[in-house]
Amino acid sequence: MAGRHDQDLPEVTTCRRPIAHRTRTSEHRSMRPTLREFFEPLNIAGLITIAAVTLSFGFEADGGVLRWWLLGGFAGLFIAYDWIKGHAVLRDAALCVQAALALWLVYLEPRAGTAPVLLVMLVAHAAMCWRPAVVLAFGVAINVGLYLTLDAVGVRRQWLMVVIYASFQAFSALVAYYARNAERTRDALALVNADLLATRALLADSARDAERLRVARELHDVAGHKLTAMKLNLRALAGDPALAERSEVRIAQQLSSELLDDIRSVVQALRDTRGLDLHTALRALAAPLPRPALALDIAADATVTDPALAETLLRVVQEALTNTARHTDADTLHVRLAREGEALLLRIEDNGQRAARLREGNGLSGMRERIAAAHGRLDIDLTPHGALRLTARIPA
Repeated sequence: MAGRHDQDLPEVTTCRRPIAHRTRTSEHRSMRPTLREFFEPLNIAGLITIAAVTLSFGFEADGGVLRWWLLGGFAGLFIAYDWIKGHAVLRDAALCVQAALALWLVYLEPRAGTAPVLLVMLVAHAAMCWRPAVVLAFGVAINVGLYLTLDAVGVRRQWLMVVIYASFQAFSALVAYYARNAERTRDALALVNADLLATRALLADSARDAERLRVARELHDVAGHKLTAMKLNLRALAGDPALAERSEVRIAQQLSSELLDDIRSVVQALRDTRGLDLHTALRALAAPLPRPALALDIAADATVTDPALAETLLRVVQEALTNTARHTDADTLHVRLAREGEALLLRIEDNGQRAARLREGNGLSGMRERIAAAHGRLDIDLTPHGALRLTARIPA
């Protein structure tokens, strides 16, 4: 199957590049933020906002250094978000600390009137990671804090400032919410598209194998039958004393025998299928996921000709990819398919870590059901390093 792996994988027309060709990009190496991720437009906009607030405070010597420490802490937590966004507790704590720092800055710099802008940015940030109800409660809490802070420093008509900034916060939260939904929709469509590409690859291979088998049968049943009849007739002619010595008869006999052998060789070659191209289908499935990267190893003798069995293997690996992306910090999923006697051996192992106790959810239960339907067996355990290991044996 090695020759088939070099072919181009199915292409997604909505992307700038074929989706299955994106399996070796930097996105699949680790979850650590890169400089390219740090300088995304939203991050740049946030840093510009913080810089503008800093400039609005001025640099008078009597202004105190505490405000610079507070601004530095706020900016540091904002920059550190890419490192802690995968840890919900740290992320939520950082947002709460940023809210406290922003309110403290409002208390220290009431005359500038720009510190509440940090709260607008903070609500937008919260809307990217929290549910709308939680964001609403967070917004109410910080606006109550803003009102009390402005009242404490003697700002007149503080309620009007709170209403103005609350409207900005609502606008930023809605924009962030719809941007978040757009990203989720895009990712969901990419996964569905990859699923369709993988299924299409299997169906195309299955259709080619079916057509190859049909042609082999036609050659064997029609051409082979008629050539056999011709060979028998030529043998009868060669038995006639009047024609036995003629070279034309001997040449016709020889050609008919060679042609019949050639037909049999072609039929045998057409029947010797190389199996369905699982490599392309699995690569197409893994392509849209930023992690884990798929390390695929399919043995040369691990051929699959049954579309139903190929579909089972495809769905098991797909579920393993999804579980690894959702529940672990693994950046690589190793998948090996080999033949073991009369069965196929599928081994799946990631390089992440889990808790000592393994709880089977709907995903793992679905894997068991699929493999059991194929008369196979699935074993699930943890490696010494805490990585999940799946071993499936399926008769084939």
